[in-house]
Amino acid sequence: MPDWTYHPLRGIAAALLGVRRSQRLALRTLAAVGSLPGGGHLVAAAFGHRHPPAHLAGTVDGVPVCSRLGAVVPPSVAVDAVRALPPLGAGVVAVAPVGPGDVATVRRAARRSRVPLLAHVDCPETAAAVAPHVDAVRTGAAGGYLTSPDVGAAASALAAPDAVVLASPSVLVEAGPGWFARVAEAATAPAEAAPARIGPDPRRWPAWWWGTLLGAGMVVAGLCAVVITLGPVLLWYDRAHLGTDVAGLHAINHHLVHFLQHDRITMAGTMVAIGIVYIGLSAGGMRRGRRWARDALLISGCVGFPTLFYFLGTGFVEPLHTAATIALLPLFVLAVARRTGPPRARAPNVAERVRRRALTGQLLMVVTGAGLLVGGAVVSFVGLTTVFVDADLEFLGTTADALAAADPELVPFIAHDRAGFGGALLSAAVAITLLSAWGWRPGEAWVWWTLLGAAVAGFAPAVVVHGLIHYTDFGHLAPVFAGMALTAAALLLGRPYLRLR
Repeated sequence: MPDWTYHPLRGIAAALLGVRRSQRLALRTLAAVGSLPGGGHLVAAAFGHRHPPAHLAGTVDGVPVCSRLGAVVPPSVAVDAVRALPPLGAGVVAVAPVGPGDVATVRRAARRSRVPLLAHVDCPETAAAVAPHVDAVRTGAAGGYLTSPDVGAAASALAAPDAVVLASPSVLVEAGPGWFARVAEAATAPAEAAPARIGPDPRRWPAWWWGTLLGAGMVVAGLCAVVITLGPVLLWYDRAHLGTDVAGLHAINHHLVHFLQHDRITMAGTMVAIGIVYIGLSAGGMRRGRRWARDALLISGCVGFPTLFYFLGTGFVEPLHTAATIALLPLFVLAVARRTGPPRARAPNVAERVRRRALTGQLLMVVTGAGLLVGGAVVSFVGLTTVFVDADLEFLGTTADALAAADPELVPFIAHDRAGFGGALLSAAVAITLLSAWGWRPGEAWVWWTLLGAAVAGFAPAVVVHGLIHYTDFGHLAPVFAGMALTAAALLLGRPYLRLR
């Protein structure tokens, strides 16, 4: 019969998140969100518990569990715990100590539990009362205590095939809800192995290789957009659609060409940023067997590629944009359709001070991604509706009606650029948010470099082009500066953690 390895920080008597009201509120919030349709997936996504490793599955007192990593909670919070903890990564929940007055509570918890529920009772009478409702019952004194939430110790304990590691409430309070994911990763990953060689037959290329090609294609497409914007500005089909050339645009409004360039340079920088993140997710994450990296690529692409159909709202079909999307789509499908390999590289031990600073940085990075997501939605909405904001018209020194009167095709033409930028920003925001939420792990230096490269590619062109054309409205640029500041702070705080050797 396997031992239950408890991990209390101050003993099992410390009530799970009941010491402080804020802690109890946090548990109830997670329980409430986890109970909603899709809420469990949302909680799992937020705290990095994506795919429980198969080798951590086993049995506890003859009861099959998907993970031998779980939690032990007092009866007072059992009902909330069985809803909140499984999405975080708990494969089993034990309630201890259960007395005669706790039987009704344990019954309610059993009805709501999504994972096997164990009860540690204090007498045979209590055992008989709760046994029909739980998966296993134990009677007698508990043992096997550890006094630290150390991830390495928990991972080492799980190396034994019959070991079960149960975290106490105080461990989760001290180490945070991501503790399950960190332990699972530390217990899962074998030593670093040399990646497989890429042969000449594309049919044998792994998923990460196709994802890398997809990212490189996005970078090339973005750079081509820069060349066109800084060169001819308008291609032959643009001139045919507008019925005019660059000189004609200058005649309509002497700021108009600069305005088009600022939109397109900003969008091109976002495209390059997407490409950098995709390369990082593929060559840095998927190549190392990080299944969450494939999920991040999938979700970002599913957001980004459909924005091609923004033309239904703008009324202008851009041939080069369409051709690039059609060319890149097969690479995306091949990247997400094939499975990633087994995970590699063991997570290093991290000093608590470094980890806590890194968690602050991670929060800032996720906030940045969420802000970009809101920005992408706003820009898309503007591009599909009013096209211009007040700052745009102030810079141009005209009105949308005046531009439409000068050339009826001009406003839809600008709308395509504006909406296209919004769609690209949405895709980038999703990728950055998920990379920050799921990939912020010790020793994952590629995450740090990926986020840095994407930030430079995305923010720098936007700031430079606005300065060069003297479009320096502070309210217009404030989100860019805020994003730069948050990203810089996040990467500074996370550098010792992510680049840990």
